[in-house]
Amino acid sequence: MGEQQDPQSVDAVALDEVVAFTSELIRIDTTNRGGGDCRERPAAEYVAERLTDAGLDPVLLERTPGRGNVVARIPGTDPSAPALLVHGHLDVVPAEAADWTVHPFSGEVRDGVVWGRGAVDMKNMDAMVLSVVRSWARQGVRPRRDIVLAYTADEEDSAADGSAFLADRHAELFEGCTEGISESGAFSFHPEPGITLYPIGAGERGTAWLELTARGRAGHGSKINDENAVTHLAKAVARIGEHHWPVRLTATTRACLAELAAVYGLDVDVHAPGFDPLPLLDKLGRAAALVAPILRNSANPTMLSAGYKVNVIPGSATARVDGRTVPGGEEEFAATMDELTGPHVDWDFHHREPSLEAPVDSPTYARMRAALEHFDPDGHVLPFSMAGGTDAKQFSRLGITGYGFSPLKLPVDLDYGAMFHGVDERVPVEALHFGVRVLDRYLRSA
Repeated sequence: MGEQQDPQSVDAVALDEVVAFTSELIRIDTTNRGGGDCRERPAAEYVAERLTDAGLDPVLLERTPGRGNVVARIPGTDPSAPALLVHGHLDVVPAEAADWTVHPFSGEVRDGVVWGRGAVDMKNMDAMVLSVVRSWARQGVRPRRDIVLAYTADEEDSAADGSAFLADRHAELFEGCTEGISESGAFSFHPEPGITLYPIGAGERGTAWLELTARGRAGHGSKINDENAVTHLAKAVARIGEHHWPVRLTATTRACLAELAAVYGLDVDVHAPGFDPLPLLDKLGRAAALVAPILRNSANPTMLSAGYKVNVIPGSATARVDGRTVPGGEEEFAATMDELTGPHVDWDFHHREPSLEAPVDSPTYARMRAALEHFDPDGHVLPFSMAGGTDAKQFSRLGITGYGFSPLKLPVDLDYGAMFHGVDERVPVEALHFGVRVLDRYLRSA
């Protein structure tokens, strides 16, 4: 028997379009190499054209020529309801073609899979939203609340040309938005045979990118120098890299652990005084990967720079550190950096964004959960916090609470986590179809 079309669902055209849009967006090379080296405008124009075809009035905005952003609003049926932001970024990280099975910007559809950079981060979600919106236009569907669509530039670097620019300079476009959804959540994860999890993003660690500077006495490389800036910096970098951060449990993490314990049939009170999550993680197998990265602050040295000649001791040396902070861990992070850098090294924030938490007892979370369970009743939906960050950080400046909700039902043998910024990034066609259906159902009810 063929599949029956739910009258309260997207049409068949949307299922074809989501594959085509994902492939075509991948073919538009929007590689963000950092430092302003990116051009998202062709992708922004592609999106704007298809939104216009759906009867919307998108605006294309740029802080820097070539760094295109697109914003459009879908009017809801209830003017008193708060608006919902649905956002996705258009840029992608670099990809070395020689390392890939399929060219990363081919957008090739092979054996039911769409290949290419951005297939999961996050041109798939961009395409799913486009497909839903166009299906609504064909069917005459209007959501309950206003929905603001934002396709942004520069998420893979500082967001200065993307969501930060929009939040700081065009806040009026997001008037009424109280909540938002975007990437890195609601994907299926199979930690054990017979167990399917759908983690919804309900938190993000904060971004704390640092620049360290050591100053010393310049001199000849052949002479003893007790004020060698490189030596001072190297010691500080080693201390930072070897530091073991203490566990900090947030509300989102406790909720995640409680759900996981229930799935695994473990009798654990995550709210008990002095609760230690580490013994529980040992019993969760691969599912522990959802929690382990976000139990603590972290700081990883990533860049070093010093000197200009091997026989010259430089007067200064610098390093960059990728720091991340759990909600409530910011003061601890700063105090620890003061201690680890020591008296000979100064540090400052190179780029800083707040940590985020979203309530998991909200109607919004409940509707997202219901949409997933409708299409996969055997799946277990749970909240989790992201180790990294998204554009939700910048939009939080406008009072918008962000969730990670880009639904995909993935094969058991596909390592979704490894796809982010990895080689051979790809997404199954059936996963895109699932995502379109779930997004459509959620956004109709939102």
